[in-house]
Amino acid sequence: MSQYEQSVSGRTPDTRDAPAERFPAPSELVRAAAALVHRHPRLCTLRRVGLSRAGRPLHLLSVGHADAAVLVVAGAHANEPAGGPAVRRLAGRVAADPALRTRTSWHFLLCADPDGARLHQMRAPGSLLEYHRRFYRPRGAEQPEWSPSYVPPHRLPPETRALTGVLDELRPYLQVSLHGTDLGGSWVQVTRDIPGLAEPFAKSAAELRIPIEAGPSDAVGWPVSGPGVHVMPEPGADTPFPSVPEDVRHSTWHHIHRYGGRTAVIEVPLWASDRVTDLAPHPDPSAALRDSARRLREHTRAVTRVLATALPRLPGPPGPLTRSARWILDLSPALADDWERLPSEGATAAYVWGMEAFGRRLPLRAAGMLLRELTRHRSPSAAALGPLITRWSHDFTTRFTPRWVPLDSQTEHQTRTTLAAATHTPHP
Repeated sequence: MSQYEQSVSGRTPDTRDAPAERFPAPSELVRAAAALVHRHPRLCTLRRVGLSRAGRPLHLLSVGHADAAVLVVAGAHANEPAGGPAVRRLAGRVAADPALRTRTSWHFLLCADPDGARLHQMRAPGSLLEYHRRFYRPRGAEQPEWSPSYVPPHRLPPETRALTGVLDELRPYLQVSLHGTDLGGSWVQVTRDIPGLAEPFAKSAAELRIPIEAGPSDAVGWPVSGPGVHVMPEPGADTPFPSVPEDVRHSTWHHIHRYGGRTAVIEVPLWASDRVTDLAPHPDPSAALRDSARRLREHTRAVTRVLATALPRLPGPPGPLTRSARWILDLSPALADDWERLPSEGATAAYVWGMEAFGRRLPLRAAGMLLRELTRHRSPSAAALGPLITRWSHDFTTRFTPRWVPLDSQTEHQTRTTLAAATHTPHP
């Protein structure tokens, strides 16, 4: 076991009593890609394009030989697992349909963060409580797509260097990054507008009974080119969250711009909630945002107190779970301050619900990761976190009445939207 992993252990959850569907591990995706290459040896290739911090390989599957390229990235966030099976479905569809590769070659990064995929332990449908008790997502500086926004070039993790290396080699006209959210709806973020994408995106969501999130917290104040399609701000634009150090223009999503391309980020929920679709004006958005900010501060303080008590007694340097929990806890109070300064006149109910969901999930994530770390070390402080996670997950569920989105629907929606983005993006 590598030094990176030594602070985390634990078996893959037993799914014998879970529904039949489950998210495949990265190793299963590699085997499926190898089988596709075996069936189509003249059309497909599979190669290693880098190694993770723990020494796990990053694999790129290529289908077709045209000069114009599309790169599809899966697994950039460990807690957003639908991208992997979507890539498997999409690659099979492209291999089977010559029309899809007449002018385009397709390239699939099967998992951008294989170390993170191992640490996020939920592999099958469950509940929001189970999701948070098995949660892992690295802090911003360790995320493949976001690390350039946090650290200088000489400190970028190898996963980021592998991803930018593929972009430099292929120079694709389109990059599609497959993401997800725990609870809410679907939306798309684009670094440059893709005219015509909104219609097929909305049609797919409607057919698959996936709500379109009308006010995602990730895209506050961004231009909207159509329902659910949000255009990232131009350089120099003000950010609604000054406390957040992330700058999308420094992410790998914008790296493609040096070659004249653009990126589409497709978000799909694990659990759907119709709360995030309500476009009616909220009756008192200022009060609702203040309430969300207050809750975020209170929940953050509760987890921070547990961390402060437990941390001096934990052996060795903080591991990935503790680092990520601390990152969230350090960020949250200033983020709550930002929310109280947000303009709220004319805000929709969807926007207010989206901000509430954001505020509820942050301390839950920190608490879940910290609980895993304290449980592994048999810390007495773990006893204080279990009831918090249970109560907060119950409240989250009660407020948003979520319904599970079948895995087949998640992956089909990402597949359809990816194909639509490639169709509507101008070729070089």
